[in-house]
Amino acid sequence: MSHLPINRSAWNRLAEVRSQFTKVATDDECRAPLQTLDSRGWLPASVEGKQVLCLASGGGWQSILYASAGAQVTVVDLSNKMLQLDEQEARRRGLRVRIVETSMDDLSELRDAQFDIVHQPVSTCYVPDVEAVYREVARVLRPGGLYISQHKTPTSLQITSRDQQNQYVIGLEYYQQGALPKADDRSYREEGATEYLHRWDQLVGGLCRQGFVIEDLREPMRADPSAPVGHFRHRGRFVAPYVRIKARRIDNSTNTESPSAIWVP
Repeated sequence: MSHLPINRSAWNRLAEVRSQFTKVATDDECRAPLQTLDSRGWLPASVEGKQVLCLASGGGWQSILYASAGAQVTVVDLSNKMLQLDEQEARRRGLRVRIVETSMDDLSELRDAQFDIVHQPVSTCYVPDVEAVYREVARVLRPGGLYISQHKTPTSLQITSRDQQNQYVIGLEYYQQGALPKADDRSYREEGATEYLHRWDQLVGGLCRQGFVIEDLREPMRADPSAPVGHFRHRGRFVAPYVRIKARRIDNSTNTESPSAIWVP
C-alpha cells in the first residue's frame, strides 16, 4: 500500500484527537505572529502582502499566523482533516487562506515562481524522496525566495529502543532503504504513519543541488535534565531530534560567468 493513504489516515486521526501537533493558533500568538513564527529572526521584518506557502503544515497554526501578519497564504497538506482546521480558523478570524490538498512532493497545482517564502515544519520524513520536495519548492519559489524547513535528523530515526542501562540503541542502519520498520522507541515517531530516513547528504546536499544556498542551520533543543527516563525530552539530551534550515533560492539568471574549477581531493 502506498505511503500516501497511510499517512493521510494517520494525520486525519491526529487532527480529530487534537494532538500536540494539531493545536490551532491562540489569540496571544496572533497578536505577535512573527515573533511566534520566528524566534531566530530568519523572516523579514514584515510579510505584509508577501506570497507565503505553508508546506505540509495544515492544522490551523502556521497559516493563521502568517495570515494574521498580512501575508497572502497558501497552505498545502495531504490530510483533509488538518486542512479543515485551517479553514475553520481562517473563517472564525476573518482571514483568507487558500487550501490545497496534495502531497508535498507534487505541487503541480501551483505556478512557477509564485512564492516569496516557503515555510515547512517537520514533514519530509513522510516521503521517500526529499529531493523531490526540494525540486518542487525550488520551482514555486521566486529567485531570492526564502525556504525555511525543519526535519527529523537521521540519527534520531535510527534509534529503535532503550537498553537496561537506559541507553538509547541505534538499531537501524544509516543507509536504510525503504520505509522505516516499527520500533519500540516511539518518542519522535507518529503513530500509524509511514516514515523514511533521509541522510545528511540528502537533507543538506540535496538542497544545494536544487539551487539553494544555506544561510543558517540550527538544532532545536529538546533536552531537559529533569525529564524522567522514557520521556521524549530525556531522549533529547542524547540525540538532537530535529534540524532547522534557512535556505535561499539562487537567482542564476544574471550569472553569465563560467563556474570556476573546484579542487576535489
